[in-house]
Amino acid sequence: MLEPTALRPVDSEVLDNIIWHSLVGAHARFSVGANEARRYSPGFTPIAGFADAQHPDFAALAPFCAPDEHLYIGGWSGQAPGGWHVHLETSMQQMVWGAPIPDVDPAFAAVPLAAQHVPQMLELVALRPPGPFGPRTRELGDYYGVIEHGRLVAMAGERLAASAWREISGVCTHPDVEGRGLAWRLIAKVVRSQMQRGEKPFLHVMSDNLHARRLYERMGFRFHQEIAVRVVSRL
Repeated sequence: MLEPTALRPVDSEVLDNIIWHSLVGAHARFSVGANEARRYSPGFTPIAGFADAQHPDFAALAPFCAPDEHLYIGGWSGQAPGGWHVHLETSMQQMVWGAPIPDVDPAFAAVPLAAQHVPQMLELVALRPPGPFGPRTRELGDYYGVIEHGRLVAMAGERLAASAWREISGVCTHPDVEGRGLAWRLIAKVVRSQMQRGEKPFLHVMSDNLHARRLYERMGFRFHQEIAVRVVSRL
């Protein structure tokens, strides 16, 4: 059994409900909702959070969701209330950076991704889904990519943000270039940028994705906790 990374109580408290803290804090301007429930505005990323993650107030969330709109929710495993349907039940691991700042990689030709890259970003995530991603997800943080012959072949960026914690997300690589270490180098670039800003890198990875988990462990990420994940919609 994996042992959680030892963190200060205040740090662990934020990570335990990182979606909510992000939605009411650094990303409040990108969210809609009520006092007990919020979600990212349509177009950003289909994720919702609750003040009490283990006892979510779906009634408060309902006015901000279209029928049959699929939303990701973390930290909740109770019975679905009336008027809601659970489409998927799984789990993810939350991992935090536990190594020194990565070295500068001057030979790595990664470029910042801007609005003009969004169509290619959406094509790449459709081919290699990194998790919930929308046409405006890029606006939630810095994204970097590798472009070869005019085509985006790999990328990584940032999503959730609360206190000093900054999430690495959107990591995906085109199958034509897998095995070249592009994801590793992109993640290292994002981690280095975050640490230079005084932030604490962390990420989420699906529990059954052993390949990615081992990659992150070799890089310097450490297991913090297992989190239930559900995809739900309002009927």
